[in-house]
Amino acid sequence: MKTIKYCCRNEKFGSKQIYKSLKHEYPDLKQKKKECLGNCRHCKKECIAMIGKKKLLCAESPDHLYAQIKEIITASKAKSVMA
Repeated sequence: MKTIKYCCRNEKFGSKQIYKSLKHEYPDLKQKKKECLGNCRHCKKECIAMIGKKKLLCAESPDHLYAQIKEIITASKAKSVMA
């Protein structure tokens, strides 16, 4: 699984809680908080996170974003088990 990055300016939409929940649930998962991810157009409107260097996840609520990230983590773990 690649690193998940969160914009510090996006914390008002709930990304901080997602970060904490995933850190507790998956302590080995690489997560980083960045001052700015350079996606202000989305960051001003909704909850965002970036997977790796290019994949931007956007959701209207922290719960939806959390679910999207969980799906990616599950798929990533399934691929690593099959390999």
